[in-house]
Amino acid sequence: MDDLVYQAMRKWPNVPDCYGWLGLDARGEYWMRDMQVQQAGSFKAGCQSPLSGGKGSRVDHVALKGFMGRNYQPDERGCWYFQNGPQKVFVELELAPLSCRLSLSDTTEVLLHTGAIDRLNRIWVDEMGVVYAEASKGLAVVHSWDVAIVANWLEAGFWSENACNQADLPSQFGYVLSPMGVEK
Repeated sequence: MDDLVYQAMRKWPNVPDCYGWLGLDARGEYWMRDMQVQQAGSFKAGCQSPLSGGKGSRVDHVALKGFMGRNYQPDERGCWYFQNGPQKVFVELELAPLSCRLSLSDTTEVLLHTGAIDRLNRIWVDEMGVVYAEASKGLAVVHSWDVAIVANWLEAGFWSENACNQADLPSQFGYVLSPMGVEK
């Protein structure tokens, strides 16, 4: 975490956690979810159908996204959050806690949506054809633009495909899609 975050945590140790106001989609984009968007439906439903009220407002500010990425992590329950100064802002997940892009030159590395480079351990494909990278830091959805790269890797024999069920991934990889209401 950033040093400024540690300083804020020491200065204000009892700031309440924030739930429901931030989402992460399968492409690694953060979405702000105001009260009206939250009342229109769940984040996952908003990702799948614009009729449900939508995802919210995409976070486009480059410096803010960098700050969020540097301070993004899971708690002991498997709920992912970013430490915003003294406050934990828990993140609603569309599919997985991470999203990644792949390298055309290195079949063993992924670039996480947080900006970190991580080691690729295994490729998973669910029943809907969504491709995931099991990385050292956790499960990442492979960005849709990079699925063709995975197909080439599989065809070339660099990796083998592992089948999975989307509904089983949170328990299999120890993360929570919607932290709201999960007991501490």
